[in-house]
Amino acid sequence: MANKISTKPPSGMRDFLAGEVARRRFVVAKITEAYETFGFVPIETPTIENLSTLLGKYGEEGDQLLYRILHRRDALTRAVEGAASEGRPATALELSDLGLRYDLTVPLARVVAQYGDLPKFFKRYQVQPVWRADRPGRGRFREFYQCDVDVTGTTSLVADAEVCGAVAAALDALGFDDYEIRLNHRALLRAMVRAAGIGDEHETTALVAVDKLDKIGRDGVVSELSGRGVDSDSAERLLALAVADPSCSNEQRLDALAGGGLDEEGRSACDSLRELLKMADPTPAGRRLRVSPELARGLSYYTGPIFEVAVPDLHGSLGGGGRYDGLVGMFGKRSVPAVGFSLGLERILVVMEERGMYPEISAGPEVMLCWLDVEPSQALEVATQLRTHGVRVEVYPESTKLKKQLAYAASDGVGAAFAIILGRDEWERQQPTLRDLTTGAQRSDNIERLVGLIRQGGFST
Repeated sequence: MANKISTKPPSGMRDFLAGEVARRRFVVAKITEAYETFGFVPIETPTIENLSTLLGKYGEEGDQLLYRILHRRDALTRAVEGAASEGRPATALELSDLGLRYDLTVPLARVVAQYGDLPKFFKRYQVQPVWRADRPGRGRFREFYQCDVDVTGTTSLVADAEVCGAVAAALDALGFDDYEIRLNHRALLRAMVRAAGIGDEHETTALVAVDKLDKIGRDGVVSELSGRGVDSDSAERLLALAVADPSCSNEQRLDALAGGGLDEEGRSACDSLRELLKMADPTPAGRRLRVSPELARGLSYYTGPIFEVAVPDLHGSLGGGGRYDGLVGMFGKRSVPAVGFSLGLERILVVMEERGMYPEISAGPEVMLCWLDVEPSQALEVATQLRTHGVRVEVYPESTKLKKQLAYAASDGVGAAFAIILGRDEWERQQPTLRDLTTGAQRSDNIERLVGLIRQGGFST
């Protein structure tokens, strides 16, 4: 007997049915509307990128999470047979030269390097799926959507304030009222590592470990650093700088850091954060920004301020970003500064669902057209008239008893608010009957008046 084929999607991937799609569209519409009010324009990039574009941009851990695509047909055969002829297995690079995009930032950097006619200060937003060979968890998937805003072409902190403001405006529009935008600076982090007595050879290790502080705790960070060759005294000194007093203001935190043995680069980073806080104050992000010395962000391409959105009831973040002034230059001869912020759609959806934040969103038809003793073409004609007025109409596809049609219209899977009943008499008078499926009230009238009733949500009491 043949093995039964599983109908489940692959691990970390999901199917989205009508109600879920409607909620996703609602959230994306709110986010993109907010982004557009800040002057960002949309772009889209391919699902598949060259591995040469992707590799080396995300750090060692990021590279390991890339989904690679095997060579096709003859190219794959040649790679396997060529390695076998040398008495060895083929390497990963020999078997693949393409991969699924890991984020939307590296593809943007490639686009900016590719097209010379973009505006000098290119403000783009992008809402598309990305893929990571990660371990699935709550609000964490292998295929998920990111909602990015970026500004390229300027080192001005005005751009940093703008991307933070756009993200805050989007979250405000969705109804979030308890989030904070955590803020740090990569140069400040590097200075903290030096002040802790950790050598340059362990800088990346230290930043990756600190970035896990909220996941593995203080002892876990010390243990991870010790396991990678950093002595425990240095690890403790780093954490003393990174873990801030929660009762302190942003200014107090920056003053404490600047006076905590930092070098000139670290003190300069503190000044940059002060300037950014001042610029962002009148924007939607102003009251949300919180200096967080422990924030590291794992991606290696960040060069300046970094951001992350936190809410109390989610382990992890709703999104993050930062300044990445060196990334675009990796694809061409010119250096192009840039800063961006990305919201994770899936995590936003998880939190909104758990909190009951969605308004009533209908994914199905407003009206089920039920017909009997008329021709199917006549039912379709009436449906077309309703649709020209913008009404969402489903036509019951089979000739059967009216009671069965009405029961289907009101069922959970369909959920129409109204039924249009079209029989021989209604057709001859050109006055279909509108029935409210909640109250049972009904009225026969011409199409225009029935549309008016549908638009006002039913019959007046």
